[in-house]
Amino acid sequence: MAVAEYVREALAGSSVIRKLFEEGAALKKLHGSGKVFDFSIGNPDLEPPPAFHETLVRLATCDAAGSHGYMPNAGYPAVREALSKKCGSEQGVTLNADDLVMSVGAAGGLNCVFKSIINPGDEVIVSKPYFMEYRTYIANHGGKLVEVDSLPDFNLDINAVRKALTPRTAAVMINTPHNPTGRVYPEETITALAAALNEYGKKSMRFPYLVSDEPYREIVYDNIEVAPVLCAYQNSIVVTSYSKSLSLPGERIGYIAVNPSTPDKQNLIAALIWATRVLGFVNAPALMQRCVAELTAEKVAVDIYAERRDAFIKVLDGAGLKYSRPQGAFYIFCKVPSKTAALGDDNTFSDHLKKYLILGVPGSGFAAPGWLRFAYCVSSKIISASADAFKKAVGTYL
Repeated sequence: MAVAEYVREALAGSSVIRKLFEEGAALKKLHGSGKVFDFSIGNPDLEPPPAFHETLVRLATCDAAGSHGYMPNAGYPAVREALSKKCGSEQGVTLNADDLVMSVGAAGGLNCVFKSIINPGDEVIVSKPYFMEYRTYIANHGGKLVEVDSLPDFNLDINAVRKALTPRTAAVMINTPHNPTGRVYPEETITALAAALNEYGKKSMRFPYLVSDEPYREIVYDNIEVAPVLCAYQNSIVVTSYSKSLSLPGERIGYIAVNPSTPDKQNLIAALIWATRVLGFVNAPALMQRCVAELTAEKVAVDIYAERRDAFIKVLDGAGLKYSRPQGAFYIFCKVPSKTAALGDDNTFSDHLKKYLILGVPGSGFAAPGWLRFAYCVSSKIISASADAFKKAVGTYL
């Protein structure tokens, strides 16, 4: 039997990031890991905070009755209560346990959100560049991703969003701190976006949801703060995970938080819980729920990422490459060099870099041709050692 046509098409265009990751593994086996400069995938190399290991061991050895059984599909009430306090403090609103649904990472959470709010043919507006899995998450539930351009500095273009709003717009989705650019949207941008959505909603009588994907919220630099979304717009939803803030990507733990003043909030929460069940997650991992509830004050050593950012910038400066300076996350978006004023071809440059054992993701994979994304969640030694390779690669490319 052939696989479904939609799946076949998806496989043909499957994640370039994963392909590069697998290619990097093969190169490391051939040349040795210290000689391959793999900046392809955002897989944190920092270990979780020591408190996580201590908490994990203690909870894993506490075999109280029911520890491994089903709980409410939304997650343990005590866990949701603890996380609602943390999230409410970040978002400038008062939340309680009933405003949160625990999720299987941010990816699981986003799928639950789109399952809950999208009717067939509905649209979700996303600013370019963006994490390309968003397109599949939206299509999974009968929706269509609508691309809009960002401003030259990768801030949101509010006018572009405003022009893209239609009666089929179910949501506008943002990601801050941003993958792949490291941009953090300032408070005035979030305020302006909320005003545009409110203006449109009053005219159309359909207020689109504002969905904010925030797994990098706690990885920011230079005293920059991530603007809250829940206090800015009534129909807002935040999805996050602990993949980056606690370096737990393999544990698949996160949550969805709904603005407590969202109209018909009870039905929205009920839909999110139902989606969690019928999409096959059933519930977020029990042990990880209990762990993160005790670690609300913990996060990875962000200063290490800041040092790596600065080291990577030094490498790119030395090679004569231009880039967008990251304000958060652990990616740097780099312009592909060209002998003309136009941006160069990102796939060609990516292939050229491989000759020097450098792996970076072409911007076309993020709907931004002419750019490359480098992930600097790797050892400082690898970043520093890549300097000569970058210089040689750029020197032979131009």
